Amino acid sequence: MNMTFADLSLAPLLLQALAEEGYVSPTPIQAQSIPMLLQGRDMLGMAQTGTGKTAAFALPLLHRLAVDPRPAPEGGARVLVLAPTRELVSQIAAGFESFGRHLQPQVATIFGGVSQFHQVNALKAGVDIIVATPGRLLDLIEQGLCDLSTLEALVLDEADQMLDMGFAKPIERIVEALPKDRHTLLFSATMPKSIAALADSLLNDPAKVEIAPPSTTVDRIEQSVMFLDAADKKTALLTLLQAKDIGQAVVFTLQKNIANEVCAFISEAGITAEALHGNKSQGQRERALDAFRAGTVQVLVATDIAARGIDVDTVTHVFNHDLPSLPESYVHRIGRTGRAGRSGFAITLCDAEQRAWLHDVEREIGRTLTVQADHQWHSETARHSTMRAPVLGGGPAKKIKPQKERVRKVWTEEEKLAARAAAKAA
Repeated sequence: MNMTFADLSLAPLLLQALAEEGYVSPTPIQAQSIPMLLQGRDMLGMAQTGTGKTAAFALPLLHRLAVDPRPAPEGGARVLVLAPTRELVSQIAAGFESFGRHLQPQVATIFGGVSQFHQVNALKAGVDIIVATPGRLLDLIEQGLCDLSTLEALVLDEADQMLDMGFAKPIERIVEALPKDRHTLLFSATMPKSIAALADSLLNDPAKVEIAPPSTTVDRIEQSVMFLDAADKKTALLTLLQAKDIGQAVVFTLQKNIANEVCAFISEAGITAEALHGNKSQGQRERALDAFRAGTVQVLVATDIAARGIDVDTVTHVFNHDLPSLPESYVHRIGRTGRAGRSGFAITLCDAEQRAWLHDVEREIGRTLTVQADHQWHSETARHSTMRAPVLGGGPAKKIKPQKERVRKVWTEEEKLAARAAAKAA
């Protein structure tokens, strides 16, 4: 007999929302996680992207709010979720609001790149749930604008990416501002030593849920590679996008300027496309994602900033115009397709300089990609290359480190007085 959400003892208003969304049976991570989280267990969750992680932690946390509807603390929240990017923050918040539509929880999103004015106003009276990137949240805490001393539950989602982006210290400082007696959940797609150490420091006798081994890819995604010269990539990509079986697609590039160039190239050919990367304003990024989710844009051309922040069930294809310099990013990129039980396709365009990166990816996922050689751009030189692409600007090859979110320095009153005195003396 298949398990249903009704078997999980969730609050009736949550079951009503799930039924309205057409959700009947939980995914494996939801079925394993929700009962233990309802018991108040700390959790270390390991799961591939697209397996339903958001509902796995959102539903039991919303259940907590439903059965214990106490007011939110002024200037703070009852639940905090940390995530690596603005896109993922917005996606998680939308999940809480959708599943909790009949509970109407107060949800605040906090991230950089926009004015903090509205975020601070949302926090003043207190909210039920904060979903935030670590840098901006720490900034508000250090300004005395966010008090999390009575927080009940902490979730770290996509913890491996947060550490990759340099958020280890901000997370550590945020945790110092939280009560020790709290419910803590950590979810990660991979389990490097740094994540294991973080889990040991934060979790108390955690339940462990592992849906798939680290760095494996979803079985229903058909993965292949085309070897070709770098100069042929845009033309080959356009030809692939014009195929009849392409629904919506995400194209990943390594650099922001390449994303813009690819977007312009395919748009000129009549394909609706938007670019998504860190140089876009928050408003531009939200409009691009909204149009993609609505289906008015067929192709999203993105850098790795979007590798884990796009949750659109109708994506049939992912194209790697460039391979990622970090092999684990490949797993998260292709997880944009094959969602909600559907099949998907991931096609990688590999030139001679990025051949070594493909080898890194294949070693990471434990399999060799199927080679598509029956196309007019096929290059045996690229296929058998021993070159390795240099980092941007030349120099020896090494991993490209994502820039971490800036944290504003907050001056103490003593420092302000000393600065004023120095200014007068000058």
